[in-house]
Amino acid sequence: MIPTIKDVAAHAGFSIATVSRAINAPHTVNPITLDKVRQSIDALNFRPSPLGRQLRGERTRLIGVILPTLANPVFAECLQGIDELASAQGYRLMLMTTQYDADRERHAIETLREQRVEGLILTVTDADTHPLLDELDRAGLLYVLMHNDTVRRPSVSVDNRLAAYDGVRSLIAHGHRRILMLAGTLAASDRARQRHLGYAQAMQQAGLTPAPALEVDFNAEELAPSVLAHLTSGQSRPTALFCSNDLLAMVVMRGLRRARLRIPQDMSILGFDGLAMGELLSPPLASICAPNREIGCAAWRRLLARVTGDDDASGSPSPALTLPHSLREGATIAAISNRTDSTSPRASAATAQPLA
Repeated sequence: MIPTIKDVAAHAGFSIATVSRAINAPHTVNPITLDKVRQSIDALNFRPSPLGRQLRGERTRLIGVILPTLANPVFAECLQGIDELASAQGYRLMLMTTQYDADRERHAIETLREQRVEGLILTVTDADTHPLLDELDRAGLLYVLMHNDTVRRPSVSVDNRLAAYDGVRSLIAHGHRRILMLAGTLAASDRARQRHLGYAQAMQQAGLTPAPALEVDFNAEELAPSVLAHLTSGQSRPTALFCSNDLLAMVVMRGLRRARLRIPQDMSILGFDGLAMGELLSPPLASICAPNREIGCAAWRRLLARVTGDDDASGSPSPALTLPHSLREGATIAAISNRTDSTSPRASAATAQPLA
């Protein structure tokens, strides 16, 4: 029969609450009492949960990772970078996903704290104003953010605003003037908000009027008919689309093809992330590239430095680390002079085609 904490309490002659404190918070227990509980655990061959490892003065060597989703390869690439380095250094990862939901973020953080992780690597909805991160700061649980570019907290990211600015400038350099940005729900992603600011800055500097981001479902596999109609109807439809991530760009390309529009002849597409699968598309997807795997590796190195005390002797949070982005030209962008004008008879006829 497997011994329980109740058996340990009876053997040691203490209450279950005392044994629980000895396991989970040994620093709060009298050393003599703690020693007796240890002896009972050894005598009964009781195996506490990972929470009890502190009883023997052991580190859990467990790191929590919280990501919005694994459906987007961006986060899978980051996770791969973390896992390779963590495994090589004898750490284990515990992964949870949030689906861009604030309640799930809270549940994930609380769950991992209960497991006595030594630190967290995570991506959240809004790094600057996130109350749970403030709680972690007060509690002293070390963490590093990925993709959240913020100067307030330890983080690893690209400069999302500058990257989007550079990408939209490339569209403008190709002669595009009617450029629209598509994104998921801006409230669920501070990255998307920063990218829209970069889009707006590039448009304004070129003397153009930026439009509000067209928000769509992050997880949708197809564009809603109303969204597709907005993109393809009318003489003033956009000539180029800037999509806040590559997966969304792929969904957009599929929808446009079903609406009988050619890419890039009828509409140019620019993504963000630099996913390798984008180069396998026909035509290959132009994208603003982030070094996703290296973001994961850098986040791990920075967290490990904090956990081991090598980061900052004063204990203050690490400054943000910004990694360089790049632009992958692809073939989904055409110069405006080389594409069919949106007011031409063919383009107008194309928008009138029913969906496949």
